[in-house]
Amino acid sequence: MSKESEQGVPLPTQSSSIDAVPVRTAVRFPLHLEVTLSSVHGECHAVTENVSANGMLFLADDVPDVGTQVKFALKMPAAIMGGQEDVVLHCVGRIVRHTTSEGRPGAAAVIDEYSLRAEQ
Repeated sequence: MSKESEQGVPLPTQSSSIDAVPVRTAVRFPLHLEVTLSSVHGECHAVTENVSANGMLFLADDVPDVGTQVKFALKMPAAIMGGQEDVVLHCVGRIVRHTTSEGRPGAAAVIDEYSLRAEQ
């Protein structure tokens, strides 16, 4: 027997399922930038596959575990940022998933905090 709302509309039950589709909230840019991620476990040297306002996908030989907090700096070229000087994006984030690309290990990191500074 299914439950109904006050308006008589059937409410979902545990036996019913709704397909969850991930929603992208930021445009991804296919930038291949060198980056070093730092965590309590040490440093990880990587190259980005793509970068968005929310995070980045990167490839590295040794990726941090999912859930690990990481700090990293991305040097964004002036041409991409629309300015005269390169800008360094200093980020604090976390690893949210592992992936592979062309047989090479990688991971996705979400950006939780950031600050922008002109390159000097």
